[in-house]
Amino acid sequence: MNIEKLEENIAALVKNLDRETFIFDLLLAYGQPKSTIARLKKGDYNLAKNEGEILRKKLFYFKCEMDNDLHLAIDQARNNKTIANQHPRFLVVTDYETLLAVDTKTNDTLDIPIKDLAKHADFFGPWAGFEKQQIKSEAHADIKAAERMGRLYDLILQNNPPKTADDRHALNIFLSRLLFCFFAEDTGIFNEDQFTNSLASHTTDDGNDLQAYFKRLFTVLNTKDNANYPKFLQEFPYVNGGLFANESPVPKFDAKSRDMIIECGSLNWKAINPDIFGSMIQAVVHRDQRSSMGVHYTSVVNIMKVIEPLFLNELKEELENAGTSKAKLGLLLERLYRIRVFDPACGSGNFLIIAFKELCKLEIEIFKRLQTKQGGQKQLRFESNIQLTQFYGIEIDDFAHETAKLSLWLAEHQMNLAFKDVFSDARPTLPLQDGGNIFCGNATRLDWEEVCPNNEKIEVYILGNPPYLGSRYQKTSHKVEIRDVCGKLRGSKKLDYIACWFWKAAIFVKSTTSIFGFVSTNSICQGEQVPLMWPPMFDLGLEICFAHQSFPWSNNARSNAGVTCVVIGIADKTKNTRQKIITSDNQTRVVTNINAYLANGGNTIVEKLSNPISKFPKMESGNKATDGGHLILSDIEKDTLVSNYPSSRIFVRQIFGAKEYLNGHRRWCLWIENDKLEDAKQIPPIAERIAKVREVRLASSDDGAIKLADKPHQFREMKRARKVTLICPTVSSSRREYIPIGYLGVEDVVIAPNQAIYDPPIFMFAIVSSRMHVTWVRTVAGRLKTDFRYSSALCYNTFPFPDISKSQQDKLEESVLRVLDVRESHSERTLAELYDPGKMPSSLREAHLQLDLAVENCYRKKPFGNDEERLAYLFELYEKMIKSERHPEPTNA
Repeated sequence: MNIEKLEENIAALVKNLDRETFIFDLLLAYGQPKSTIARLKKGDYNLAKNEGEILRKKLFYFKCEMDNDLHLAIDQARNNKTIANQHPRFLVVTDYETLLAVDTKTNDTLDIPIKDLAKHADFFGPWAGFEKQQIKSEAHADIKAAERMGRLYDLILQNNPPKTADDRHALNIFLSRLLFCFFAEDTGIFNEDQFTNSLASHTTDDGNDLQAYFKRLFTVLNTKDNANYPKFLQEFPYVNGGLFANESPVPKFDAKSRDMIIECGSLNWKAINPDIFGSMIQAVVHRDQRSSMGVHYTSVVNIMKVIEPLFLNELKEELENAGTSKAKLGLLLERLYRIRVFDPACGSGNFLIIAFKELCKLEIEIFKRLQTKQGGQKQLRFESNIQLTQFYGIEIDDFAHETAKLSLWLAEHQMNLAFKDVFSDARPTLPLQDGGNIFCGNATRLDWEEVCPNNEKIEVYILGNPPYLGSRYQKTSHKVEIRDVCGKLRGSKKLDYIACWFWKAAIFVKSTTSIFGFVSTNSICQGEQVPLMWPPMFDLGLEICFAHQSFPWSNNARSNAGVTCVVIGIADKTKNTRQKIITSDNQTRVVTNINAYLANGGNTIVEKLSNPISKFPKMESGNKATDGGHLILSDIEKDTLVSNYPSSRIFVRQIFGAKEYLNGHRRWCLWIENDKLEDAKQIPPIAERIAKVREVRLASSDDGAIKLADKPHQFREMKRARKVTLICPTVSSSRREYIPIGYLGVEDVVIAPNQAIYDPPIFMFAIVSSRMHVTWVRTVAGRLKTDFRYSSALCYNTFPFPDISKSQQDKLEESVLRVLDVRESHSERTLAELYDPGKMPSSLREAHLQLDLAVENCYRKKPFGNDEERLAYLFELYEKMIKSERHPEPTNA
């Protein structure tokens, strides 16, 4: 549920307010379980003693007060010990004209006319899971801890420079143990401040004996019977669990490093969230990451975009359907214990930690329902059986691998405390149990089924955020790995590095009930990646079972990664999952099939075409110079040339690329026809430039360029219009609602790689600039960072457009002229400014809306409601046109 949907729910509730059911309707609007609300209505969960009041433990207190002052009523509720003992999050009183409320956790208050409740929907946000401010404060705490640990790490390196990989590994283990001790003394594993106070009290200021202290302490933490040690060491508990099991070298220290350890220990590590702890601390040993600490960290919000559709939503639905049925709840518990979660690029364990905590929360809720079912009988004793051994990971970085295991232990302790808070008892955190099956190695080289066995008795969910790396950023080692993993796939050399994870996961889940879901850049669902990667996936009998469409990457860290991502879930077709698309505004739609472009439609792949599939004139790349820059003139160079040699004016033309066309920049070129060459050579600066072009081309390693040395006065191509040229910039901002195309005169020159249609019919402007076309381009085009890269072969030639009548052409032409007129009325502004979403004039937007309607009317009479409808229609039409092998030769007017 997003905040907009929540506001809609509350507005509808208030508009049709029913006093008898108001509080129950309010809870339902916030997504509270229907079974809980039903029991409240019956009175089973109501702990209030007085008529007309409702009190649900830890959730809320509600009172309808029609006779007395509401402020007096809310004050009485705040001071009532009976109510306080049940720890309700919210206190609410109302006379159905005014509503007063108190958030007992934050002490925020609400005093509003009840008709305005929708404007304050976020006040009761915790009922729907919104706790934004806490997440932010936790992130700051992690950064502060990581910065101090970074300084400590640098001090330790000064005295202990690692010479071998074993030395580095030993240092990583020491840091993991140190971090555990910091966390343990602030969260009840050790006594409060026990570790820091003991270290400060039993080591000298110069730090010389600190190495020996740590050796003894770590041995004690791995010893069940420590009676032979001094009392201050006897007071430490037995930890073990693998963290302290093996003897590992401890570094040497000095006064500065000792002081920094004590300073780090003075932080409140209880406030540091294990969810993001690992990624922040990983920056400690990777100095280059400290300036952008957490840039690669996957936020909890983004992790949930994977976990929820992968398995969590289904489990919650099963819990809702189980109600309080002991048999059904028992079956759900058994299912939880069969689940295995595997992250083959786990980093510091963020995905595994969140998955672990969510399963634990479900288990707690099941136990609470079983306890309620027990009624007045003797209380049952519950014990968590979610084990860290249900979680698997692969990580190539040694410290991240160690940190992932540590973070899982910390998360387990955190959930033990949560369990104890509900049931007054929990399994002991110590001694530590096996901290998950986290392997240090290269996931592209390891056998995943050896890491995480897969059989019919368990449910395996593969998830994570693998490394992307487009082909231009890959090292030789990456290319070798792609060859070894994906070498049998057509065009594998052009694949993104993340394809290794997708392909290995596809092999893993093939013909099983397992599912995988990965975060990826949206590039794998665009451009040439699609025909390379997806047909082999579909040929394995797999399908995309859920997809979260493109969303900007963001997190709570100091810096954010500037990429656009998707989440893709894949399963074997035999699993018969309900296919769901989650849009960028978090709306979920059940569809018949999700194609490789993450749209509703068949699995037809859009591949480059040499000619338009529709009856369009040819679009081609602009003119390419291959001149070393000698045929190109700046504004100053052009003015100087024409001023000194007026006869040169006939050899100069204005050129247009994306920057020139969109931003009003001015550049020029020499444009010399063969029959005018001798005249041009009479002008010394031009003759000199021609000679330099010849030198550049002769020195080239390109055979084509060498051949062009025979005509150094001309561009590689000399494309021109008889009357008018329609220019389409190759790169356009993804922020724009429309592609800002336009007309150039017969003397203007379009330069490569920008696209052009020479002498097109007027209505082509409407088609190429329409929302229908932009929607297609956003889906199938390649990307340059977050901007889409327009390609005639992939965007224009593949665009499906029906045959249209003369009257439809006339309507399109009318809409084109209207857009051009509005542009002309704002001639003082550049096209980049006119098409900036925040600056676009309302008159221009309206003209484009009318153009869109005219274009869409060519497809069907009923306007499209959204881009998903447009895409579904376009893909269906594209498939029909491909099947009919309709590939007409391009037609020019």
